[in-house]
Amino acid sequence: MLTDFDGTLAAIVDDPATSAPLSGMVEALARVARRYALVGVVSGRPVSFLVENLGPDLALSGLYGLERWRGGARVEVDEVESWRAAVEEATARAGAELGPVVEAKGLSVTLHFRTCPERGEEIAEWAAGEAARSGLRVHQARASVELHPPLDIDKGTEVEALGEGMEAACFVGDDVGDLAAFGALDRLAGSGVHVARVAVVSEESPPELVDRADVVVEGPTGVLRLLDDLAAEAGSGSS
Repeated sequence: MLTDFDGTLAAIVDDPATSAPLSGMVEALARVARRYALVGVVSGRPVSFLVENLGPDLALSGLYGLERWRGGARVEVDEVESWRAAVEEATARAGAELGPVVEAKGLSVTLHFRTCPERGEEIAEWAAGEAARSGLRVHQARASVELHPPLDIDKGTEVEALGEGMEAACFVGDDVGDLAAFGALDRLAGSGVHVARVAVVSEESPPELVDRADVVVEGPTGVLRLLDDLAAEAGSGSS
């Protein structure tokens, strides 16, 4: 049982630093985790943020899989260290040239324009230029643009790795970045795993995500009801 964080476990907010799981969500995840083989969150957030908000007992993948929380410790993928300096330089340049739209994440940087949509084109052009200069890769997100190390790691690779060997797997997400996770479920299905793609809908939901979904729920409140149902069904032995 794997989910995204923003827009899925937590409502979308203007200031990312103020985001928090919906009331009752952490407890619901814990109930599901007692019933299922693995419960995890695969997010663009840093692992430190996920641990702080969700606790240390889930399988947490941060920055789209660049870092992970496993066995009570944070670990980075081996290849990312060689790109740390480039990310730090890009973050510093973004702060100097773009101002307070910058969210530093250590191994990546996010440039937000939710509160200044008129700057979206400017920020996207800056990110493209910085990617060409630095070798970092542009990643489109909800009302933001991100710069990542150019590694073949995303939500899809994380979901596929976590779901391998399971009898069944599902992913719950709300944004275009979650399409890669749905694609991973396709690959798992090809190897005999039963899968379910769950789209969390809002006014900002990408149509292609909803089109690919097996199940659709309304916002984080719908996710909370889904988790409660899963915990109850598993407890009754009917899942």
